[in-house]
Amino acid sequence: MTSRVTLLSPATSPSLRRALFYDGDALDEAGAARAREAAGVLPAPARVLLSPSARCRGTAAALGLEGVAAAELAGLDVGRWRGRALEEVAAAEPEAMARWLADPGSAPHGGESVEGLCARVARWLEEERDGAGRTLAVVEPEVVRAAVAGALSAPAAAFWRLDVPPLTLTELSGRAGRWNVRLGRPLTPSDADRG
Repeated sequence: MTSRVTLLSPATSPSLRRALFYDGDALDEAGAARAREAAGVLPAPARVLLSPSARCRGTAAALGLEGVAAAELAGLDVGRWRGRALEEVAAAEPEAMARWLADPGSAPHGGESVEGLCARVARWLEEERDGAGRTLAVVEPEVVRAAVAGALSAPAAAFWRLDVPPLTLTELSGRAGRWNVRLGRPLTPSDADRG
């Protein structure tokens, strides 16, 4: 039996547009409008799971999906960097930022390490692979990155090499102890036309 997991990155929010470490903000109007345009495009899943963030819940609502928040799919906890601009943190704490980007096991912000996030998401994927059916998960971009790294048995350092645009699908199909990955499919046909 094949398990199918579709990961959907959330629509845009102000923190995403301003390159801030996510601070819990909701979708901006443009992001909500794009998600509403795509309502009804997704194949019907057996279940819908959500990162417990406002922008993932808002994306699901705009798409007309009812889902269950799953703590294991929460975004990366960046501790005291939450809500701060990436360039601000890099200027104020250059050694800490460099260490965080170079060592997936470090967490100089006092939150969760990238390695910890990857391990958490890998455990969830293992449970999903042993199940059957189709799961749609509206999750933070870093959860998509961690899932792809885990599905490909890539080292946690690969996390930084993966870009996840808003409102894109990453599809995983699992069986026989492994996953196959289909990356970055646009949610709407009009997105595919933009290239």
